[in-house]
Amino acid sequence: MCTSLVSNRRKTLIGWNLDILDMEYRVRPTDAGVFIEINDAAEGWMPLFGANARGDFVGMPTCWPHDERSDPQPGRINVINLDIDLLLRKRSLSDIRKEAEAGRVCSVPGLTFMGALSDRDGNLLQVVPGQGCRYLAKPRCAVMTNFSPLEPDRGVHPWMGRDRYETALARLETAPDDLDVPGVFTILREAAQTVCPTVVSMVFDVTDMTVYWCEEQRWDEIRVHRFL
Repeated sequence: MCTSLVSNRRKTLIGWNLDILDMEYRVRPTDAGVFIEINDAAEGWMPLFGANARGDFVGMPTCWPHDERSDPQPGRINVINLDIDLLLRKRSLSDIRKEAEAGRVCSVPGLTFMGALSDRDGNLLQVVPGQGCRYLAKPRCAVMTNFSPLEPDRGVHPWMGRDRYETALARLETAPDDLDVPGVFTILREAAQTVCPTVVSMVFDVTDMTVYWCEEQRWDEIRVHRFL
């Protein structure tokens, strides 16, 4: 489970709750980006989420229920690799949009990982392997949880997060024009999970090129990294 938020008002702000179970993670701030990494048994530490110094942000919620159309097929690129490429600035949001619109994106067998990808201008690309993508040019606000925004009525699963989606969207839609970093953290705190726990909550103030985050829902221990 995860929750992705985008707000374009006086400031462009990106919010992200990473909800995982039984996975080793770390947050690694560098001059190139603030990377949330997962320790994979085969690949080691993989930068899968976070912000980079170009102004991009990568979120990757899991889509429930799984869509068999997202399973690997010849000629398709794994969404995980595309997300890492954006985070490490090997591809642009425009590059990934072309692949997604051409239907050349897949996920891993048995799991449909989606992409909630944004750039410095606040543009948003939502990718659902096997279904397609949706590009939103600097939306005033947007939310993504754990069901497909392209086929929202496809199937039922207890981890889809419709309640989180509806609550977060309502908060963003009624937020003032001067919505700030603490305001986004308030929404993330309301969306935080315990069963599949929220381990990292991150807000990227794209306007100021500053990343804020806390771990294990310690909301009074916010760390800060500003890109120069």
